[in-house]
This record gives sequence, structure tokens and C-alpha cells, in this order.
Amino acid sequence: MMNTLTSSIYLGLVAGIVTLLYVIYIIFSIIRRPIAMNSSEEKSAAQIHGYIRSAALAYIKAQYGVILSIVTLIAVILIVLGIVFQNTLLLLSGVSYILGGICSAIVSIVGMLMGVFSNIRVLNVLSRENINKALVLAFRGGSVTGFLVGGVGLTFISLLFIAFNGLDPNYTMQATQLLLAYAFGASTAALFARVGGGIYTKAADVGADLVGKVEVGIPEDDPRNPGVIADNVGDNVGDCAGMGADLFESYIEGIIAPMAIAAVLGMSNLIAYPVLFSSIALLVSLFTSQFIAISPVREPGKTLTLTSIISIAAVAIINGIFTYSLDHTLLSAWVIGLLGLVAGAIVGFTSDYFTSPIYKPVKIVAQNSQFGPALTILSGMTMGFYSVFIPSIAIAIAAVASFAIGSALSATEKLLAGIYSAALAGTGMLSVAPIIVAADAYGPIVDNSAGLAEQANYSDEIRELADKLDSAGNTMKSISKGYAIGSAALTALALLFSFASVLAGRSGQKIDVIMQTIFNAGHPSYGAYFIGGVIIGAVIIALFVAMVIQAVTAAAGKLVDEIRRQFREKPGILEWKERPDYERAVQIVTYYALRRLIAPGILSILTPVIVVVAFGVGDPWRGASALGGLLIGSVASGLLLGLFQGNVGNTWDNAKKYIEAGNFGGKGTDTHKAAVVGDTVGDPLKDAAGPAINIMMKVMAVSSSVLIPFIIFGL
Repeated sequence: MMNTLTSSIYLGLVAGIVTLLYVIYIIFSIIRRPIAMNSSEEKSAAQIHGYIRSAALAYIKAQYGVILSIVTLIAVILIVLGIVFQNTLLLLSGVSYILGGICSAIVSIVGMLMGVFSNIRVLNVLSRENINKALVLAFRGGSVTGFLVGGVGLTFISLLFIAFNGLDPNYTMQATQLLLAYAFGASTAALFARVGGGIYTKAADVGADLVGKVEVGIPEDDPRNPGVIADNVGDNVGDCAGMGADLFESYIEGIIAPMAIAAVLGMSNLIAYPVLFSSIALLVSLFTSQFIAISPVREPGKTLTLTSIISIAAVAIINGIFTYSLDHTLLSAWVIGLLGLVAGAIVGFTSDYFTSPIYKPVKIVAQNSQFGPALTILSGMTMGFYSVFIPSIAIAIAAVASFAIGSALSATEKLLAGIYSAALAGTGMLSVAPIIVAADAYGPIVDNSAGLAEQANYSDEIRELADKLDSAGNTMKSISKGYAIGSAALTALALLFSFASVLAGRSGQKIDVIMQTIFNAGHPSYGAYFIGGVIIGAVIIALFVAMVIQAVTAAAGKLVDEIRRQFREKPGILEWKERPDYERAVQIVTYYALRRLIAPGILSILTPVIVVVAFGVGDPWRGASALGGLLIGSVASGLLLGLFQGNVGNTWDNAKKYIEAGNFGGKGTDTHKAAVVGDTVGDPLKDAAGPAINIMMKVMAVSSSVLIPFIIFGL
């Protein structure tokens, strides 16, 4: 009879493969639908869709050419060092690292392509059939990205654990360390994808809006705007490719971090539980995602939200039943996973409250826009900072309560059991990531569908239905952004603990000694280094944000110049007599996105190494203590700035849309112009800098677990 570890790993493999088979079925069911070409509107929409598809393919090819080159270079360095110094762990870390990068690329690229392939088909279904079927098709298009996250993640975690002989107790600790290298590869690829995609999408959005809406006064998604195709492509690059890569690495790290900690404890059932919990959650989510196909659609946003709530509740209940029937001693682990689930729900729905136009915060910002852009900005910032409080408290309570439960249940290893439990809360929060990503990736699909309806001059009735689907997408994007940032903080905390456990395992010292050394501001020898690290960790996040916003600003400025040039040199564009040069606008944004994505990524990867080397001269444990402070400072600062930027950007965006719906004077008024300024300022915050912080926190933490032990203990 198989033990708990073996059965859980094989369950993870089965769950992953079943999910991938479902994804393949969904892909073929979507792409086999022919694109309608009968009416003039359908032909026009198909032509514009062709521009979007070509530009998206060109960008993703160029971006991943750069990203995979960087990932390959780092992997080769690790492998060569492993060969030269005859270090098998380092060599296999290089192999595992590049596999992580490739898996991240697969999730990101396939997810984005399905977003592009789905948008025109959703519009066809909307115009030829009904909104119910269009909603189902759009959600299924988004579910490709969501279930790729879970399917690829669990399949490769299980395969690699088996391949690295993790089922043998003598090699379990080494196998989990190699899984951390896999996560490091996924994090590296995700970071560059998030930064590059964020720069692209927001430079295109801001550049197109500044000239089109503010200067010339043409509507959003107007085909006369030379930047409109780049803007449409950006929706898919940011919210399909970027979010998919982001939550893929969070998802796998949420599973791997507690496994690595449990390996130090040497308890196979605790190593198994994160895989077990996530496998059941994935299979349950596959089932509950079908609810959207049988639910009558009155309000698409409510249908999507209800589907997410049903999924979370079902995951909690079925996991509890399964855990109790398998091993009732693991019931406390289920409670800890449940704490993470609840914390994730609180974070997501708090973000919804502060960013949805049906609630007071957005209405307050819209009301203040009557008094000019300055009050739009100030009132938005106020709501943004308020929005940080409840999610941060929820995450803190989940972490502390999990730690307390775990440490109380252990008679000997209280500290190690506590940090395992805190990491397991992250597993619980991220177990429903596939359904959250599916709902988020729905957003750019219906956004593009609404844009195509506008650009192809569909009837007012079809455009209104498309906008109704799009408004639901905006709601889900707000929830998922908050969820992504909150889960990133809990994951980074789990990775921070896994870093300590890896050091304990490599040094042979007890975890209590390691924690006292690297996380103790009052340590007689290392306390000052720890405090210095905290300050650097907080500041490095601010530097990263500045670099990303500066990149968006520079790229948007170049696009503004190009759009102005085309309007100036081709006056027939605004009179519908000349075709804009969409390709030139796409080329400009692509060039600057790729040029600017490298520096922020290198900053994230090298900072932990530089801190350890600089502070650890003469005593590597001083460097380790400074690094412990760096990681803690980055999590605290990153959670604040990430949540703030994600929420404030969506608040300004929806305040603008609330005014456009006819409130406070509607479109074309000074109130609307003030709201457009707020929306434009918020765009790079919510879709570039804010989301990229998620990954930066995790990259620094996971790179510490993989690289720093080799610096401290030698090659």
C-alpha cells in the first residue's frame, strides 16, 4: 500500500494531466469555430482582429526571445559551475531552473494566444446568438490560462519530485531544494514577462488615450487612432500573458515552499499535504467552473463572482472531507489551508469594494472630479491607502493564526511547525488560483470584443451587450489584482521561511538557531546588519517602481509623438479617408518595452546576491542576516505599494467609467476630463508597476533559497 507522500504525489500528477487534457479540449473547441465573414461589420471586425493577432504574435515572439535567452544564460552558468566544481545539486538546479522558465513561457504564451483567438469569436456569438453563450465562451477562453496554471504546475511539480527521487526519504530534502530552483526559473521568466508586458500595455494605453481622447476628442477604441491596435494587443499581453505567468509562479511556490520546510522536519505526510490540498482544489475547480454554463445570465459580473464563491466554498468543504477521511491527524492542516482561502477572499472582495462603481469609494472620486484633476488624484489616493488596511490585516491574521496553530500541535519542533503552517496558509490561498486567473483572463477577451464591436461599427444594441460583458471583466480584474498582490505577500513570506529551512538543512543546525541569526534585530553580532537589510528591502521596492513607471512614461512619450505625427502628416485619418499606420505604433511600443524590461529584472535577481556578498565579507552569516532583513523589508513595503497601486488605478479607471455612464455630466465635460487624467495616471500603477512588485518580492525570496546557500557554504 502506498504511503501518504507517494499517493499524494501521484494524485497531483493525475490531477495535472486531467486538467491539461481539459485545456486541450477547450482550445480545440474554440479554434474550430469559424470566424464569421458575412456582414460588412463581421468582415471589418475580422480584418481588425487580424491586425491584433499579427501584432500580438510579433510581440510575444520578440519578448520571449529575450526572456528565454536570459533564462538560458543563467541556467548555463549554474550547470557549468556544477560541472566545474563537481556539485550535482548545483548542476541539477540549472536543469530545474530552465524547466521552470519554459513552463512559465508555455502558460503565458498559450494563454495570451487563446485570449486573442477568443475575442472575435465571442463577438460573433454575441451578435448571432445571445449574451449567455458569449459569456460562457469568453470564460472558457480565459479558463485556458487559469487551468494551465494548475495543470502545468501540478504536473511538473509531481514529475520533478519523482525524477529527483523525492519519494526516497534520503533524497527528499534535495528534491524539494531542486523544486525551489524550478520555481526560481518560473519566477525569473514571469518577472520579465510582467515588466515587459506592463510597459507595453500601459505605454500603448496611455499614449493612445493622451492623444486620442484628450487632445483630439475621439472615443476609446476608435479605429482612427494609430495606437488603438497596440492598445488592444496590450490588454492580452498584460492580463492574459502577464497575470498567467504571475500566478503560475505564485501557485507553484505556494506548494513548494511548505514542502521544502516539511522536508527539514522529515515528516512525509506534511510534505505531501500541499500537493494533496492543491490537487483536490484543482479537480473541484474544474467541476465548479461548469456552473457558469448552466447559470442564467442577468448580470455577468454577479455570475462570475458567484462562480468564484462557489469554487472557494466547494474547495474548502471537499478538501476538509477528503483530508479527514484520509488522515484525521491532518485536519489541523486543512484548517490552516482554510485560513489562507478566507484571507484570499477578503483581499479580493476588499479590492472589489474600493474599485467597483457600485460602491461608495468610486462614487466619491467621481464626485470630486467635478472640482478638477487635482481632487481626482487626491481623493483617489485617499481611497487607495484606505484599501490597503483590511487586506493587510487579513494576511497578518492568517499568518499569525497559522503559525500559532502549527506550533501548538508540535511537542518538540514548535518553531519549524509554526513556519510550515504559515507557509501552508499560502497554499490554501493559492489553491483556487486557476479559477481566479480564469475569471481575470476573461477580462481582456471581452474588452477586445467590445473594442472590435466599436471599431467595426456594430449596432448600438450589440455594443451595449459587449460593454455589459466588459464591465463584468473590469470587476473580475479588480478582484484578481488584489488577490494576486495579497497572495504574493503570503507566498514571499513562505519563501522567506523556506530560505531559513534550507539554511538549517544545509548547515545541520536547528531552525531556531538559524532564525535567531538571520531574523533577529537584537542579535549582539548581526542585529545592525538585519536592520540595515530591512531598510534596503523597503527602498529597493520603491526603486523598482520608479524604474517601471519611468519606462512606461518614456515609451508612452514616444508613442504620443508618433500618433501626433500621423495626425499631422495624414489629416485624412480623422476624416476616415486614410488608414493609420498601426504597425509603426506597435513597433515603437515593442521596441521600448523590450529595451526597458531588463534592468528591473536584473535588479530583482542580483540584489540578494549583492547584499549577502557586501555585508558578508569576513563572516557570511552577517550577509545572511542582512538578507533576512532585506526580504522582510521588501514584503512589508511591497504589500503596501502593490495593493495601493493596484487598487488606486482601478478606482480612477472606474470613476471615469461611472462618469461616462452619464453621472456628474457624462462624457465631454470638464468632470470627465479630470477623471480621464486620473485614469491615465493610474494606468501604469495598476497594470505595470503594481503587478510587477508581486513577482519582485517572490524572485528575491526564491533566488535567496536557491543561490545564497552556495555562497554561504561554498560550491
